[in-house]
This record gives sequence, structure tokens and C-alpha cells, in this order.
Amino acid sequence: MEYRKLKDQDKDGDTNEDDVESLRGKAISGVSLNPLATLGGSSGDRSKWKRKSIVTLALTILTSSQSILIVWSKRAGKYEYSVTTANFMVETLKCALSLAALARIWRREGVTEDNRLSTTLNEVIVYPIPAFLYLVKNLLQYYIFAYVNAPGYQILKNLNIISTGVLYRIILKRELSEIQWAAFVLLCAGCTTAQLNSNSDRVLETPVQGWIMAIVMALLSGFAGVYTEAIMKKRPSRNINVQNFWLYIFGMIFNAIAIVIQDFDAVANKGFFHGYSLITTLMILNHALR
Repeated sequence: MEYRKLKDQDKDGDTNEDDVESLRGKAISGVSLNPLATLGGSSGDRSKWKRKSIVTLALTILTSSQSILIVWSKRAGKYEYSVTTANFMVETLKCALSLAALARIWRREGVTEDNRLSTTLNEVIVYPIPAFLYLVKNLLQYYIFAYVNAPGYQILKNLNIISTGVLYRIILKRELSEIQWAAFVLLCAGCTTAQLNSNSDRVLETPVQGWIMAIVMALLSGFAGVYTEAIMKKRPSRNINVQNFWLYIFGMIFNAIAIVIQDFDAVANKGFFHGYSLITTLMILNHALR
């Protein structure tokens, strides 16, 4: 009897050892037994959060410094350089950045149907419209400072958000929530309230010409943005850098035409980069990276 009892205990011990072996590496009550896995996941989340924070901060700095750099690039209240050449350089840098991004993709994935630069006339024929709209809008942003200061420009620039939202609803048939409509109304009211002038007989600090230019710029920016998104959604598999490349190519073409029409004599006599300074270069880089 004692022998059988010992044998039974041995069997129970073997069973328990098997049970322990089967539990190794498994989670108990949904909790991972490997603490490194948990730490790794949280570390990845922190890394993503840091990356998003850095990108958000960089975009905030680039956007807020745009108007300041444009104003600082003036000398004695006027632009010593040709704004059309500056705008041309912005489009050129954007095109170069798109090519650099594509080169990296080609090295990693190879050239495919969706990331190749070769295209058809039907595909690229749609890009001149947004490229021309961006040309007019980008040139207007230099001349609007004859009527507004840098803080006023940043405030009026929020009209772009309103125009984009409304055009999204009209053109792309996007439904906007009541909260979004309320946000647009509050944003519009905020832009107007911020321009109230209590120190003179004028109701608004910005003259009518400045408001007209700001509204035109907002409409151009909104329509160009919505139109560009509609183009890209027609072929969503097409790499966005390829689409941006062709958009910037047409932007360069239109800016070259603007140089010939508006600043041909100045460029021919003084040179393409006449009047450029460090601030002008920083302004161009700011526009290209934004």
C-alpha cells in the first residue's frame, strides 16, 4: 500500500511538472509573463508620440514664422528681390524634395507601376489647374502685406480653413457635423473680432483691400486644396510623391511664365538672384518645407 501511494505521488508529481511546463511562456489571466514585451510596446508608443509632437511643433514654427520672414525680407518697405523668382525657387525645392523621397522609395521597393515618374497625358492634364491657383495665391501673399501686418495676416489666414471646409461640402459632398459648422462660425467671428480697431475711426484695423485679398487667397487655397485631393483620390494607389512632382513641375512652368511677364527686365539686367539675402533664403526654405 505504501509503495502504491508513493507511485501515485510520483505520477502526480510528473503531472504537475507537465502542467508547469505547459504553462511556461503563456500569459496568466491575460497578463504577459514577459515584462520586456510590455516595456517594448510602451516604448514604441512613446516613440510615435515623440515623433508626432516633433512634427507638430515643426509645422507650427514653420507656419507661424512664414509671415514674419516675408516682412523681414523687405528693405525700406519694399522687396529688393523679384517675388516671382522666389516663388519659382519654392516650387523647385518642393519638386526636388519629392524626387528625393521617390529616390528613397525606389531604393527600398524598386520602381513600380504606382511610383514611376512616367505618365500619360490624361493623368497630368489635370495638374495645371491647381498649379495656377497656387501660383496666384502664393504671389498674393507677398502683396497683401501692403495692407496688413504679420499678426493680422496670420489671423486672416484662418479664413483658409473656413473656405476649405465649405468647398469640401460643396465639391466633394462631404457631410460636416454641427460641431464643425459651429467651429467655422466661431473661427470667422474670431478673425473679425481680432481685426476690430478701437484706436481710430475705422471699424476694422485691416483696410478693405486687405480683406478682399485675404478672402481671395482663402478661396484660391481652399479650391486648389479640394481639387488636388479630388485628383489624388481618382488614383489612390499612385504614390503621392509622384503626384506632387507633377504638380510642382507645372508650378515651375507657371512661375517661369510669371517671371517673363512681370520681372523679365529686372532678372535680365540684375540677375535671377538679385536682392536675395539670408532672410530671403530662409523664407524660401520655410515655404518649401511647409
